[in-house]
Amino acid sequence: MLYPTITPTRNVIELSGIWNFKLDNGETDPVLSAQKKLTNSSPMAVPASYNDIGVVKEIKEHIGFVWYEKEIYVPNDLEKQRIVLRFGSATHLAKVYLNGALSIEHKGGFLPFELEVNNYIEDGKLRITIALDNTLDHSTLPVGIYEEEEYESLGKVVRNLPNFDFFNYAGLQRPIKLYTTPHQFIKDVTIVTDHDGDHGTVKYSVDTNPKEGLVRVTVIDEDGNKVAACEGANGEISISDVNLWEPLNAYLYTMKIELINENQLVDVYEESFGVRTIKVEGGQFFINHKPFYFKGFGKHEDSPIHGRGFSDAVNVMDFNLMKWMGANSFRTAHYPYSEELMRLADREGFVVIDETPAVGLHFNFHATGAIKKEDSTWERLQTFDHHRDVLEDMIARDKNHPCVVMWSVANEAATEENGAFEYFEPLVELTKGKDPQKRPVTIITYIGSSPEHDKIAELVDVLGLNRYYGWYEHGGELDVAKVKLKAELEAWQKRCPDKPIMMTEYGADTMAGFHEVAPVLFTEEYQNEYLRINHEIFDETDVFIGEHVWNFADFATSQNIRRVNGNKKGVFTRERKPKASAHMLRKRWMTIPDYGYKVIKDKITKG
Repeated sequence: MLYPTITPTRNVIELSGIWNFKLDNGETDPVLSAQKKLTNSSPMAVPASYNDIGVVKEIKEHIGFVWYEKEIYVPNDLEKQRIVLRFGSATHLAKVYLNGALSIEHKGGFLPFELEVNNYIEDGKLRITIALDNTLDHSTLPVGIYEEEEYESLGKVVRNLPNFDFFNYAGLQRPIKLYTTPHQFIKDVTIVTDHDGDHGTVKYSVDTNPKEGLVRVTVIDEDGNKVAACEGANGEISISDVNLWEPLNAYLYTMKIELINENQLVDVYEESFGVRTIKVEGGQFFINHKPFYFKGFGKHEDSPIHGRGFSDAVNVMDFNLMKWMGANSFRTAHYPYSEELMRLADREGFVVIDETPAVGLHFNFHATGAIKKEDSTWERLQTFDHHRDVLEDMIARDKNHPCVVMWSVANEAATEENGAFEYFEPLVELTKGKDPQKRPVTIITYIGSSPEHDKIAELVDVLGLNRYYGWYEHGGELDVAKVKLKAELEAWQKRCPDKPIMMTEYGADTMAGFHEVAPVLFTEEYQNEYLRINHEIFDETDVFIGEHVWNFADFATSQNIRRVNGNKKGVFTRERKPKASAHMLRKRWMTIPDYGYKVIKDKITKG
């Protein structure tokens, strides 16, 4: 799926700004409502989450449908081309009406979808009306628990309990664009790279609609020089003296694709790409044939005011803070992040683990009270078909990004329960089959999915562990936590001796400015000491390939007695102010090389 860009044959109109907005209380027929303009609406920023911007509880905690609307003029010149309306995301179920006519429905809140709109334009105008439902249940990703209960004098009370630990922000949270292509156009491109020394190879496949005409491909370097060219919809290009895409030292080539019909240039598209290789072997993770060590974070798309809404300013600041710390990577916990952020990661050289929104697939871990302990998660879930669709769409969107080095199929699912293997085996196979670059695959597990009880370790290429010894387990007992963590890592090495292990989450809630002489829970001293004892075990463990602290910054959660105005495990506050741990991690990570950390350490130990 190609990202909309301006080229000599294409145009892009940004539809960000103020839209009309209102809550839907289920009292009107949505089809009839869409046939006329919204009434009694209020202004709403797009892209953004509506929850915090709406200020009042009725908007922040609304369950069900809301309405967005914007009417635009479509310039006459554009109507000569194919006109496409593209949503970066719509959380979680969208029904799109164009000039009152239902035109498309889309399920899933974190990936783009689009439709041609030429036939909907009336007198040069297009009224875009969207009914958007934030309800989560057993069939959605993430998973939620939907409840209705009658109370005397109150009537029906509706609850939608998230089966996960972050706020269910919703709305039109990513950019919306109107873009054009010629009626004969370049539909997609797939790029796979390799290199041997200074020689790079680029295999490509271009899909056009219709499948006719001549495809001409030119590779351009960062200085604007043409370094290679080829003709045909499929081919292989050689690049001499190749510049590699390296962590924190990115080099991006541009593939210029031209579609020619009857000696006339019909369409042009340009796709950035990096030449790099990925491989897992012998307990190590190789980028460009060198053993890579992950240093970084689990993150969230979360910031004050915007909620989960897209913000270039927030993304640039977050990347600058991570570079300041010596971080080289992050995981898109717990959903695919915006296309714009992924393109920025390509440019800045951050290594990314790309994760689906499959979080909450565990009814016996997240205590909601709605599911009995003995009930099987895999008998009750209805997510498989949607999970498959999301994986396909995520790979289609992100397949060419050099920053993406691994796919995460799910986070903290019930992988210790019977039925987990049968659920995940076809999804892992699908992921490997759909990815043209054949990246490694992981499934992130929680503490209950121990080496003794886990059902899926043999399916994945990397063991991604979320472990909180010293916080949720043995909180305040760091000596015990250290022993327990070491024992588990040794057990994993015994069960999967040549499989790399990575700590994808570890952290402690910390109130900024809260201090004690002794490392007491919730103090900055405890967070530092917690991280230190984890690092000691990491450094002693063979086949250990990286550490992602949970979390980069404090983030919003639903109200519950475990959280005081959100999750405070960030090494930065939600406003991006550093806690003491940020300085401690910077000191550690600036001394750990991106490549060869374990190899260098072993040589030092032996010599």
